[in-house]
Amino acid sequence: MRAVVLRKYGGPEALVAEEVPDPVPGPGQVLVEVAVAGITFVETQLRADRGPRRVELPAVLGNGVGGTVLAVGEGVDEALTGTRVVSTLNGTGGYAELAVAAADQLIPVPDGLSLEEAVALLADGRTAVGLARAAAPRPGEWVLVEAAGGGVGGLLVQLASAAGARVVGAASSAAKRRHAEELGAELTVDYTDPGWTDQVRAAVGGPLDVVFDGVGGAIGAAAQTLLRDGGRFSSYGMAGGPMTAADPRVTQVPWPEADPRELAREALELAAAGRLRPTVGGVFPLESAAEAHAAIESRTVTGKSLLLPARARTTSGAESALSP
Repeated sequence: MRAVVLRKYGGPEALVAEEVPDPVPGPGQVLVEVAVAGITFVETQLRADRGPRRVELPAVLGNGVGGTVLAVGEGVDEALTGTRVVSTLNGTGGYAELAVAAADQLIPVPDGLSLEEAVALLADGRTAVGLARAAAPRPGEWVLVEAAGGGVGGLLVQLASAAGARVVGAASSAAKRRHAEELGAELTVDYTDPGWTDQVRAAVGGPLDVVFDGVGGAIGAAAQTLLRDGGRFSSYGMAGGPMTAADPRVTQVPWPEADPRELAREALELAAAGRLRPTVGGVFPLESAAEAHAAIESRTVTGKSLLLPARARTTSGAESALSP
């Protein structure tokens, strides 16, 4: 099969597509023909050896895939063969035409939902649903969503708006801010502008109730100052620097105690019902994984980036209207 292999840490060019042996499912596992593989910002950090953990080289990155079950290992119900599923892969193995997944991690894809949409919601959807559940925005509250044009940020804008909150979307480009408005943000701001926090205070007319911090660093620290005393601060990312240090003046929102599969399943069901829309901003052939990583790191992509293996496109009809 074809897979994108990382043999040395480095820039996007370190990701090289090559032929590797087909994986074989073991006990409790299934073999998935990958139609769509998700890409996360953390994976760009892992590739460059700047992530929260190290991967053992050589490695095939990619933790989230969607496709069709081709075969099952010992102890797994044969009825799963042929079903459309999404799954996490315990961290690696997704940038490939075939992947082995634990049978107990599979999530069936609801009818009416494409595999592209399902994969876009697998990691980002469970994150956004979990964060929104924990912070619980209420009607009339002012909520700031950082990186509002990103995969998780765009979903948080929708979830907070659906809860009746008034959303401020913070993003670094005009295109991303326009997208946040389309998703439900009442107003938007450029957080690369040195005076962005003053702009928020002036527009809102007071402090905020909730901040979703997916950026960290100086942006997260500045956003935290916008909260009222006791306001809820939900920190979940470090795209712009270290995780934001806790301020005792505000309430630090803990991650909800929930099964990640339950959160992902809820995101898929919301999307199938038309109540949550993932943003797919970049769709790349598997062979162009390096290009996909470069686009993510340049911050030019709005929403989620996906890889489409050629094998799945030709053998299972998974060619997508989203494809370039």
